[in-house]
Amino acid sequence: MPRVKRGFKARRRRNKVLKEAKGFRGGHSKVFRTANTTVDRAGMYAYRDRKARKRDFRKLWILRINAAARENGLSYSRLIGGLCKAGIELDRKILADMAVNNSPAFSQLAAMVK
Repeated sequence: MPRVKRGFKARRRRNKVLKEAKGFRGGHSKVFRTANTTVDRAGMYAYRDRKARKRDFRKLWILRINAAARENGLSYSRLIGGLCKAGIELDRKILADMAVNNSPAFSQLAAMVK
């Protein structure tokens, strides 16, 4: 019985990893062993940072809303609390966009809350 050389399947697996490693520097895109490790790590970072991105954007929106609220004589917490009491359901993404691109409308909201 002849020995099994695993040519096709193994090559296909390696080429898949090397294709994912395109754009990495040096041996990290050329040598299978280092590319495999790097691709694994890149996947871990990508998974982690998909979660972190959501946190980062929420932080940014809160910063922008707070700055705009203080220009209108309110704190962030008073503004959000007032919006909840008034039954105005706008999420932080929309509020931050209003604060940056449509300040008169944001000022009207702040006046309603006051």
